Formats: sequence, structure tokens, C-alpha cells
Amino acid sequence: MNATVIRAVVLSTLREIAPEVDPGSLRADRPLRRQVDLDSMDWLNFLLALHAKLKVEIPESDYARLVTLDDVVSYLDEAAQRQ
Repeated sequence: MNATVIRAVVLSTLREIAPEVDPGSLRADRPLRRQVDLDSMDWLNFLLALHAKLKVEIPESDYARLVTLDDVVSYLDEAAQRQ
């Protein structure tokens, strides 16, 4: 699995949680939750869905590191390589 595949999974998962999101309009370097207006439950559901799809553990202690789209993709890419 590489960063391109992970980004595609992240974006498709985001669309499942927030179908109104246009992935093409997202800025990879801006806070993701603000761009798509996800509340804390939607964000948690998003992270749990990523865990289920990618089989990558995301400890709650790391949630604060996942701010931008780039942060999420990088984190998941690194975590996948460690497993």
C-alpha cells in the first residue's frame, strides 16, 4: 500500500461520512475537519472507518496529530509500513 492508495481510501471514506464533500475542493494543508464541517462523532466515525478499511491502528492518543489531509495520509502510510 502506498500514499496514493491511502489518499484514495481516505477520500472515499470521507465521502461516506460526508457525502456532500467535493474531494477536489479540499486543501491538503488545511484543517480537514473545518473544511468539511465534521463534528466530533463524525470525525470518530471517519477514523474508525479508516481503521477498518486499512487495518491500521489509530490510538486515541494520536488523534490530535491528524489535522490536515496530508497529516492523515502520512500517519496512515507510516503506520501501514510499521505493520
